[in-house]
Amino acid sequence: MLTNRATIADVAQRAGVSTATVSRVINNTGPVSEQTADRVWKAIGELNYAPHGGARELAAGGRPDTLGLILPTAGGYFFSEMLQGIESAFGQRDLLIHVTNAPANEREAFFLPLNEYNTAGMLVFANSLTAEALAALYERELPMVLLHCSPPPGLALPSVVFENVGGARRIVDHLIEVHGCRRIAFLAGPEGFEDTGLRFEGYLRSLEAHGLPYNECLMGQGGYDDRLAETAVSQWLTEGLQFDAIFAADDASAVGALTALRKAGKHVPGEVALVGFDDAPLSRHLSPPLTTVRAPIVAAGAAAAEKLLRLIETGIAGEQTMLPTELVIRRSCGCKE
Repeated sequence: MLTNRATIADVAQRAGVSTATVSRVINNTGPVSEQTADRVWKAIGELNYAPHGGARELAAGGRPDTLGLILPTAGGYFFSEMLQGIESAFGQRDLLIHVTNAPANEREAFFLPLNEYNTAGMLVFANSLTAEALAALYERELPMVLLHCSPPPGLALPSVVFENVGGARRIVDHLIEVHGCRRIAFLAGPEGFEDTGLRFEGYLRSLEAHGLPYNECLMGQGGYDDRLAETAVSQWLTEGLQFDAIFAADDASAVGALTALRKAGKHVPGEVALVGFDDAPLSRHLSPPLTTVRAPIVAAGAAAAEKLLRLIETGIAGEQTMLPTELVIRRSCGCKE
């Protein structure tokens, strides 16, 4: 395995040309003088540079069949639905899936099992790779599309995200305007996730629009995990914290909150209104059925896969696609559906 893999930027620097010129020489896609081409090929030989395999196949008129997906975890309804969308768009192409802890630095990024040598392009889920690792892969010209996060500054990577702020604000507006809730607790997602911050922003915007103060005591960590959420809500109840509603940043957290409230003898929605985010398959079957924000998980997977295919085939995939969310009214907020 190579321990110091050269990049196209290294070749360009060695040859004294731009990366675009190196690309034209490798793929024979534009006029380059013989003298310049010789310098590029000499630099490629000296650095042992290997162009991206998928790009070479496309330059020859082929169509790559193997694509990659990098995830921080692979369990739960969210990932199974996302995979449905990805597979529907990829069709008969092979899909390599790698579950990883984010590489800490550029050097670790070179040793990812998925790279330009075995995949024509990659879908990268939020928080699967550090900004430094993304930058290293970007420099190696590996086509990438980000799922559920925006690109780091300076990287022109296409992405697919949900309308998180608007969806969160609408559901908190509903609690305030329809059900008269005034002390709305919030169960946040994992720290460092873009969705976590945006859903919290929507929560704050709704409070501000209705003249309600933000109370830090009503903020807890749900972590997109039912057990963490149950622990957080149980602690609130033990401490005697007063609240008339809970907005969980995802439906798994809402399930944990519901469990804690039931164990404490609290009636939902009679004593505490409860709402979530995502519209997981289980949500409609809870007792009471969960009011939530429907996020198009399957559509997001399909949209990201389609972007990646366009990026590989044309070099262009647009910037960010934001998919709309929708308020789904059920009984857990106090409505009768």
